[in-house]
Amino acid sequence: MLDDLVAGALEDAERRRSERPLAAVEAAAADRAPALDALKALAPAERVKIIAEVKRSSPSRGALAEIADPAALAVSYETGGASAISVLTEERRFNGSLADLEAVREAVSIPVLRKEFIADPYQVFEARAAGADLVLLIVAALDQKTLVSLHELITSLGMTSLVEAHTADELSRALDTGAGLVGVNARNLSTFELDRDLFGSLADSIPSGVIRVAESAVKSADDVAHYRAAGADVVLVGEALVTSDPIATLEEFLVH
Repeated sequence: MLDDLVAGALEDAERRRSERPLAAVEAAAADRAPALDALKALAPAERVKIIAEVKRSSPSRGALAEIADPAALAVSYETGGASAISVLTEERRFNGSLADLEAVREAVSIPVLRKEFIADPYQVFEARAAGADLVLLIVAALDQKTLVSLHELITSLGMTSLVEAHTADELSRALDTGAGLVGVNARNLSTFELDRDLFGSLADSIPSGVIRVAESAVKSADDVAHYRAAGADVVLVGEALVTSDPIATLEEFLVH
């Protein structure tokens, strides 16, 4: 599944590149206001912080929510206390777009993450041109040389990498990039199976000074509490927010 998702994302990026060459995207990225400081926004605090996700559908769950107005949803997230907004931009299986990200960026004052299957520098420049402050890098999708080079490019553009791992080996590779924001995804992106306890088994391997993000397998406040107890500084939540009253749900989640 992960290989298919990456291949599709690259095909879609190539199509966009044929319509909008790299030089034009680089120019648009340079014209953007500087990226917001995501590490500051997500820094450890007395209570957990939430990255709230704009997510219409997924390969594992199918359609989740129509989300006709992603900007309005993002405003609800910010109102509810989210520290950052994640926007799915993958077109084929998640029904997202860069237009969603641009709309969200214009509507909120907190950092915005481009959540996509990033494997090419063109996609990174696209993210900055659309106003992203953070970019997801999935260790399992990239060889180490590419992972490091993309992280360095993201940093050079003033953005922050969220480097995502699913195993101890992937976590070691994530940390080797020097990233200050590292996520552990409870969902295996090859099989889409979930393991809520995975974060806790890996969290102690993440050194102090690196912000620890727990991703996936969040359905209730109990799941957020579980991750918080295991050492999560930040929890990324999508499905539980788009299928409920987002402000009320965030209020429940943010007590931990």
